[in-house]
Order: sequence, then C-alpha cells, then structure tokens
Amino acid sequence: MKAEYMKVFEAIAAIPPGRVASYGAIAARAGLPGRARLVGRLLGEVPDGMTLPWFRVLRSSGHIAMPPGSRGFREQCRLLRAEGVEVKNGRVPLSRFGLDADVDRALWGMPDA
Repeated sequence: MKAEYMKVFEAIAAIPPGRVASYGAIAARAGLPGRARLVGRLLGEVPDGMTLPWFRVLRSSGHIAMPPGSRGFREQCRLLRAEGVEVKNGRVPLSRFGLDADVDRALWGMPDA
C-alpha cells in the first residue's frame, strides 16, 4: 500500500469522537491538498482488518455524502448521533463539530450557533 494512502487512513483514525472532518480536510492533513476525491475512494477500499471512524468524514458543506434515506446514510446518522454530534436533514454544523471548530472560536470568536 502506498505511504500516502496510509497517511489518509491515519488522518481519519485521528478524528476524535464527537468531531467530524471533510474529505478535503482529511486530504490536507494527510499532506495531499486538493485530493478530497482520493479520500472518498480510499474510504471505500479500507484494507481488511482496519477499523476506521468512516462516519466522521463528511462533505465540505457538512452533509453526509450518501444518498438520503439509504442504509449507509441512516447508519452514519445513527453513529454520529451516538457520539453527540448534531445531524439535521443530513447535515452537521461544522462550526460546532468540525475538527477546527475550537481553533476558529478561539481565534475569531465565532459563535456556537
């Protein structure tokens, strides 16, 4: 397996419970800016035996990427809510639950809304 793929898997594994990240943010953290689609592809090709918090990865808008109502969509909503993440109409407010939400608030005084 390519080393860059392992960096993507490590970036996904590092998302703490109760937080989410976009495909693009994961790509950037893995040293592959602009490779959000690669992240999505790799999530579909996770090696056997590797467990990742796949459900914590969302579109840059905060939306779940799976079709609304699909089994995967419902499972992702369930897993996120089990960690206390707010999901409304298939979208998570990144300003509150994104990986960098605390940093943004500290730097810019962004409200929790």
